[in-house]
Amino acid sequence: MSSDALALSVVIPTYNRCAGLERLLRALAEQTYPKDRFEVVVVNDGSQDGTEELLGRIETPYRLHGLTQANAGPAAARNLGVQQAEAPTVVFLDDDVVPVAELLAAHAAAQAQGASDDLIVVGPMSPPTDWPRSVWVRWEERQLLKQYDAMARGEYPCTPRQFYTGNASVPRRLLLAAGGFDDRFKRAEDVELAFRMWALGGRFHFEPRADVLHYASRTLRTWAATPYQYGRYDVVMGREKGINTFELACHEFERRNIWSRRLTRGSVGKPWRQPVTAALAAVAILADKFGAEKVASFALSGIFNLQYWQGASDELGGPGAVWAAVRTPALASALVRRA
Repeated sequence: MSSDALALSVVIPTYNRCAGLERLLRALAEQTYPKDRFEVVVVNDGSQDGTEELLGRIETPYRLHGLTQANAGPAAARNLGVQQAEAPTVVFLDDDVVPVAELLAAHAAAQAQGASDDLIVVGPMSPPTDWPRSVWVRWEERQLLKQYDAMARGEYPCTPRQFYTGNASVPRRLLLAAGGFDDRFKRAEDVELAFRMWALGGRFHFEPRADVLHYASRTLRTWAATPYQYGRYDVVMGREKGINTFELACHEFERRNIWSRRLTRGSVGKPWRQPVTAALAAVAILADKFGAEKVASFALSGIFNLQYWQGASDELGGPGAVWAAVRTPALASALVRRA
């Protein structure tokens, strides 16, 4: 098959998720999109669970490239995949999703609407119904669904902040022009890249038909670490890249539930923050056991906010700078640059 016939290169970074990767690769074999029009590039990021053996033995009706690198994180893995990709459009998928049969056809159709290779297409990551998830994973799913529903209704546009590489497609030319992912970022590397592509003229489009089921599996510790990293990296993006995600978060803080705001202000940077976080986690688990969804949701939102603002506080040098930025969001950029 000539590379000229390829329209899509599916790039998948993977790390120690052999079973999930195999499930994804077999699901891609069921795509309605012509098998000779796409390739799949899997980058094994130093897995130790049989992933390399899987890539050597699995048979697929599409062209499959298996690459292996020493563990360097998903950003570096995606960069390697993009370098090796041969099609003009790259579709990013994570190794814990299962695509609907029309996924690639929906991405290709949406990309065809772009002018001068400027369209960045974001698809939803929907919750599956055939397996149990923890209360914190279900909370995260609900937050994503709110965003998807709002974009589908036209309440607000798709922006760089909604660019999640679990399910998205981008013109390869635009990825290369932006310089690819910054592999120093271990979280929010997709949003950081999205803002650089946006600065180059990239337009963002939400496509509900390009759907995947997201089989997220996170421990409570892993889940709670995520907003902490977001807080730190939002500050780093402002300081090093001039990207204003932290300033946006400061603007949005006062829209939060009043009790959540008070809890966050009273705990960030304080010695009792970790006990408070542990207590909120216990409340969420207990509330979920008794079907009290609102109570569980409030507790988990509290953890998320606490962790985000603690991350920002640690990166800025203390809670004083955080609350000064919240009081006057217009000063957030100056405070970030001085940190």
